[in-house]
Amino acid sequence: MSKSFKRVYARADISAAGHGHAIHLDGKPVKTPGGRVLAVPTAALAEAVAAEWNAQGEVVIPATMPLTQLVSTALDRVEPDRDHIIAELMKYAGTDLLCYRAEIPTDLAERQTREWQPLLDWATLALDAPLTTTTAMLAIHQPPGALAALRRILEHADPWRLTAVQSATAVMGSLILALALAEGRLTAEQAFALSQLDETYQIEQWGQDEEAAERHAELRRDVAAAARLLELLAV
Repeated sequence: MSKSFKRVYARADISAAGHGHAIHLDGKPVKTPGGRVLAVPTAALAEAVAAEWNAQGEVVIPATMPLTQLVSTALDRVEPDRDHIIAELMKYAGTDLLCYRAEIPTDLAERQTREWQPLLDWATLALDAPLTTTTAMLAIHQPPGALAALRRILEHADPWRLTAVQSATAVMGSLILALALAEGRLTAEQAFALSQLDETYQIEQWGQDEEAAERHAELRRDVAAAARLLELLAV
């Protein structure tokens, strides 16, 4: 569901569906692009998705419905192909943003250490995943035990939580930041700010153009949507 289309329903609401809650438009269940019933595990999440549908005007614009898009992704892509999703996430684990540091300028290097190292320390203590850092351009091999610990966390995640982690990781380039978000260690704004540390430094030096600012805002919204999904799953 990516293209806009004319609104032909009056109201969205929710109803019980199996062990979850389905979103209905004028009494008819909404289907995902893959043809699955748009049903979610919590009433709070269902209400929030229905609210996105009710907030649409004469034209339904999917880009303004981030929860609906994440739920559709969970049902159409993550649930049926979770092994592939986990494999893709493990690629980020091997090249996590937080592990690649600058040597110069020194003030950027110091900022990276100050802001990023506490998250790697948290990963070591809370996730049993001690990762190695480098200032080299070439990729480094992370400890097998750390990678195995991260894989176990992903394998135990349900499709909804895995979807949120996958979305946040793809935006931020860091599985550790996404897991810190999922575990409540960071807020969406904190996690996104840490992922943009290098870019923020460059903006401070040279300024930011309008196109880059718009892209920055879009990425921030994506992380916020993933965090919102996690929040509503816990209600």
